[in-house]
Amino acid sequence: MKVKIFRLDKTLPLPIYETQGSVGFDFLARETIEIAAGEIKLIPANVVIETPPGFALLVTSRSSTPRKKGLMQPHGLGVIDQDYCGSEDEIKIQVHNFTDKNVVVERGEKIAQGLFVRCEQTEFEEIEKVENKTRGGFGSTDVLQ
Repeated sequence: MKVKIFRLDKTLPLPIYETQGSVGFDFLARETIEIAAGEIKLIPANVVIETPPGFALLVTSRSSTPRKKGLMQPHGLGVIDQDYCGSEDEIKIQVHNFTDKNVVVERGEKIAQGLFVRCEQTEFEEIEKVENKTRGGFGSTDVLQ
């Protein structure tokens, strides 16, 4: 699958899949940014990506970022819609500094990863009654073990 991508700063490389088995590619910080302790900040990722029809682009944390930098995505997962691809729609990575010290993200540093996943819009059909048996809530599958 070919995906259209625009780099704002051509001196930074395009995202790549680091290994043959990688399902995610890394986003790089376009500029050096300092995030104060407890602060939530947006880090520009240097790209506008045209997500193909039938797909969503998910922005997730790199597994090492919380441990190495003390940063995490406050919403857990970012969703880049198919129509977020205009000339000023640079992808930005929202991060929360959960440490008690300022954290610096350097220009060109890997800050998150992107994954394309298939998805489609649905049509909702409202019903008057739920016929299915209640399965339970949080932790309800623990009794099945």
